[in-house]
Amino acid sequence: MNTPTSTTGVERVGVSLGIGAGETVGLVGESGSGKSTIGRAVLGLNPVHAGRIRFEGVDITHATRNTRRGLADRLQVVFQDPYSSLNPARTIGQTLAEPLLVHGWSQRVPTEERVAEMLERVGMPADTARRYSGQFSGGQRQRIAIARALMISPRPVICDEPVSALDLSIRAQVMNLLADLQREFGLGYLFIAHDLPVVRHLSHRIVVLYRGRVMESGDAEEIYSEPAHPYTRALLAAVPEPDPRAQRARRQSRTDTVAVRPPGLSGCVFAHRCPYAVEICHVERPVPLTLAVSGAGRPVGTDAGPGSGASAGPAAAGSAVRSFAESPAGSPAHSPAESPAESPARSPARSAAGSSALRPGSSALRVDRSVACHRAAELNPHPHRQPQPRR
Repeated sequence: MNTPTSTTGVERVGVSLGIGAGETVGLVGESGSGKSTIGRAVLGLNPVHAGRIRFEGVDITHATRNTRRGLADRLQVVFQDPYSSLNPARTIGQTLAEPLLVHGWSQRVPTEERVAEMLERVGMPADTARRYSGQFSGGQRQRIAIARALMISPRPVICDEPVSALDLSIRAQVMNLLADLQREFGLGYLFIAHDLPVVRHLSHRIVVLYRGRVMESGDAEEIYSEPAHPYTRALLAAVPEPDPRAQRARRQSRTDTVAVRPPGLSGCVFAHRCPYAVEICHVERPVPLTLAVSGAGRPVGTDAGPGSGASAGPAAAGSAVRSFAESPAGSPAHSPAESPAESPARSPARSAAGSSALRPGSSALRVDRSVACHRAAELNPHPHRQPQPRR
């Protein structure tokens, strides 16, 4: 499932994704779509009944407890709730030092110095190590949780809705912190959330999940600005709009996706809610259709058109990842390393995290859009390639 240069990969019925070094893959969908289940399966917290999980080329789907223990220094997590993820009976210094002691790092790295260093990097004051978690706010606790995850220099970090419990101002601070740390350490993130604007701010690629299946995947900016799947459009329509007229229009569009019949056992899993569904949608599962990015052949992160002389070259080591949409052909997709001349409309965190400085020598590459919808070609003006028949 994984290409040799990707860090972590997941493959199961309906879901296939990979995370490269220095890349953020956003996993979005409403509650119950299976986002956290995938993250917990990667961490070994949920059993896997089908599919495979590969880490650095090794199948860890059914790894033993001892194997998982050995992986913990390279695979870490930031949980959603900053209040329950820290032990209130231990000082912050004891909490942060525990990974070093468990994995034998205390013999190589001075524990107190490492704790002080990580607290400083997440913007916490020097006396934090002597205090208890109950003395900090939610945003401060989440910064501490991030410091704990990075104590032993992991490669990928599973971020399971790390900002959903925070207010807006603290949320922005934590997201910018994650982007800064990614730029500094070359971290790969699986960023799980239900809010598309939040995911867009930090992610290079987005995969949209519904009832355990990928509806759409591709470059974050492309999916946000031009959603191709009706479910993705419904998610964006659920985002509050300050303009009352625009909000009324969005509210009306959401009523079109209210379920009018129970979901069937066959066909598209979104067909019972889709306003564009036809008979085939209820009886046959759609094969993902590959849509080209806007401006066919335009490299991601540039304003160059097909005739501008811009070209896409091979990705540098650590940036090539497999397309996460289920694809019988198994064709590789590349991580969208950003062009130096990135549009100012991009969010600051995503611009920093997606800069070519993370991947020395890499080129701006096109990321194909994959949409699992029978009517994708009709509903979207993008150039597209016909799907290959299932094997």
